[in-house]
Amino acid sequence: MIATAVSISFNAIAEPIRFSTGFDSTLSDNAGQSSTNEQTDLESQITLGVDHTTDPGRCNSDLGARVAYSYWLEETFDPETYASADFFGDCAIGGGLVWQASDYLRDVTQDSRANETPTNKTRKNIFRTGPVWTIRLGAVNQLVLAAEYENTEFSEPEDEDSERYIGTAGWDHFFSPSFTAGLRASADRVELDTDEEIDRESGVVTFSKAWPATRVSGSAGFSRIETSLITGSQEADGFVGNLDLERDINPTTQLIIEASQELTDQTSDFDVRFGEFVFNLEQTSAVEVSAVRAGVSTEFTRGSTLGFNVFANRSDYIDVDLEEERTGVDLNYRRPVTPQMTATLLTAYEYLNYADEDTADVLFRINAGIDFQLNRAMSFFGRVGHERRDSEVDFREFDENWVSIGVNYQFR
Repeated sequence: MIATAVSISFNAIAEPIRFSTGFDSTLSDNAGQSSTNEQTDLESQITLGVDHTTDPGRCNSDLGARVAYSYWLEETFDPETYASADFFGDCAIGGGLVWQASDYLRDVTQDSRANETPTNKTRKNIFRTGPVWTIRLGAVNQLVLAAEYENTEFSEPEDEDSERYIGTAGWDHFFSPSFTAGLRASADRVELDTDEEIDRESGVVTFSKAWPATRVSGSAGFSRIETSLITGSQEADGFVGNLDLERDINPTTQLIIEASQELTDQTSDFDVRFGEFVFNLEQTSAVEVSAVRAGVSTEFTRGSTLGFNVFANRSDYIDVDLEEERTGVDLNYRRPVTPQMTATLLTAYEYLNYADEDTADVLFRINAGIDFQLNRAMSFFGRVGHERRDSEVDFREFDENWVSIGVNYQFR
């Protein structure tokens, strides 16, 4: 997929592709995040990256991708290759018809209740493509039709791949240049590689409104999902919707609020859109997912920046009576020390609740560091951090301290 994305980017001539490379080493006193028999180990990682955005035109694309190879000195874990990619491209065919393609690649957690070690990771790739046809119906109305194919693949064989077929029809009415409302109806079928199927139909009311300092958009409606598994069929329905709000509090401070509730399955891109959310890939049933997050970012007079976020999400696996909740806050602070050196501080707190087994965990992270920009191409960094998980289940607990140093170089 990355090769295809680069090819499309070359076809739409624009700014040159930017390549980068990096090397870092991290020393941990509990590399396996274990509650007993803590082992010290050094992880070394080399990273290659590529970024490219085309100029606006008939065909457009935006690509960002990273590939890393990791090696453990004391062999706590086997060598691993990690990858991430974000690609979106479209080409205008004519008459309001546009062909779109996107690809999202992530290393994601397999068991949402276990610690985030390399043995609890799998690579998830979501590729989607298809035509979107926008038909103008006069000056203030338009019809939008879309047909898309989506393929989700995991690198680990025990995680179920899928193919998804999506059809969407929508109508938009422009009440004013800053206010639009409409209707959307969609249906999709997911075919898992176990020959099991998940069918979903949704109907929602949509809206978007903009003021000089505020932008808000969202939807609200109803959805039904049917899971056809080997053991039988299950149906569920309920409210679905989403809300996105951006507010410029002043010229240097912005507030963002995002919320969504869906009926879906673990092969969807919900965890891509809400990065704090984690699917439990050990489950294959339909799942009701809810997520909300709010963040404030501000810039101070001497170049310091502060970001504060709060989030909450829930997953209810409908067919197996499994429910997981995650809430948390994080703070990210950056302060220039010299024109070339910046100090950083990141701290995060999460509360994890598993209703079906009546247990709860608390996860705490903190790290501080220095970024040094030697010149336009080369930079160095150093970090020291602490991570701790307290749990009512003994084997999930751990306490870890680590230190990391690295260098990055961008080819120009």
